[in-house]
Amino acid sequence: MTDPKSFLTSIFDAAVAAADPEKTIRNHLPAKPKGRTVVIGAGKGSAQMAAAFEKVWDGPIDGLVVTRYGYGARCERIEIIEAAHPVPDAAGLEASRRLLEKVRGLTADDLVVALISGGGSALLPSPAPGLTLADEIAVNEALLASGAPIAAMNTIRKHVSTIKGGRLAAAAHPARMVSLVVSDIPGDNPALVASGPTVPDTGSRADALASIAAYGIKLPASVMAHIQSPAADAPSPDDPRFAGNEVHLTASAGVSLEAAAAEAERQGIQAVILSDAIEGEAREVGGVHAAIAREVATRNRPFKKPVLILSGGETTVTLRAKGKGGRNSEFLLAFAIGIDGVNGIDALAADTDGIDGSENNAGAFANGSTVARMRAAGVDAKAMLAGNNAWTAFNAVGDLFVPGPTGTNVNDLRAILVR
Repeated sequence: MTDPKSFLTSIFDAAVAAADPEKTIRNHLPAKPKGRTVVIGAGKGSAQMAAAFEKVWDGPIDGLVVTRYGYGARCERIEIIEAAHPVPDAAGLEASRRLLEKVRGLTADDLVVALISGGGSALLPSPAPGLTLADEIAVNEALLASGAPIAAMNTIRKHVSTIKGGRLAAAAHPARMVSLVVSDIPGDNPALVASGPTVPDTGSRADALASIAAYGIKLPASVMAHIQSPAADAPSPDDPRFAGNEVHLTASAGVSLEAAAAEAERQGIQAVILSDAIEGEAREVGGVHAAIAREVATRNRPFKKPVLILSGGETTVTLRAKGKGGRNSEFLLAFAIGIDGVNGIDALAADTDGIDGSENNAGAFANGSTVARMRAAGVDAKAMLAGNNAWTAFNAVGDLFVPGPTGTNVNDLRAILVR
């Protein structure tokens, strides 16, 4: 193979195409109502979902969707609002207020279609009574630095909110709500995507407090006082207000990994999928993947060369310093250190939404020469990893992967080619 980067990029493209909103939404259209159809949504892929819904729905609609800055799409009947991610801002606060207002006063003859994708947790700040936007920002920043898994983070988030944890759906009652969800959550529980504004789950205040203690998360005193009070309780899944609602998973990491594997095999490379739900500290997961790749490269086991090794899920990063990067870049820097000097291994780790962390890259490429090339550029790979500075390390050798926003979000894609 003369150009592994092009091959790995084609694998990423196939994974993203499998989650194309127009194709997936068309397969999950709800029955038309007697009354109004109102479209709402939140997430990094929600604007593209809204544009797709406009194309495939042949009845009257109006609506409001919030997405990340720079992730908008052109819609004629659904208003698109942009707000901050991964740390909430005032635009998100206003979007949350307007979404709640949009669904109030509807009747049992009306239909609400909710377009939900990953990233909605940050895009929908709506502090509980007695809390402020600053409190919710502090919660988000503490969670992002904690190393806690996404399920634990979202259980905490929904207990400081007036919109998450099914509360947006409760506000729409008695209208029927159909949620179309693009999952970026390991295990694909739709109630955890975007902290479940339209889909309640069983996570309790006790679960939230247990996670806060387990991961040593430092939250403002006002937030802790709220979570410890019954006022923080979220609606339960058996609440009668949710009885007629529907939830459909329209895209997921598993489906995208299968499409990536099919594309590799179309190009003559055997593919194996380790898992679509890998979690854990990014650098540790990177080390494990490196060990597997080395074993294949040097001993032709547990898979025979040539092979493409695929995995998905969502790792976490415990911040130890204030470097630049994201979980995919950090995973890949640890991976690069683990395969240093081993020939015949090329890898791409990227977020399928097109952005890894707070920079403009989705992830990066690496091979057995990456660490040596970094050294030649004056960069110490291990020091960069220790400082959570993976973006800087890969930028120094021109190996960042920058596809731009993709319009979907089915979590991370890790593709390792062993030639």
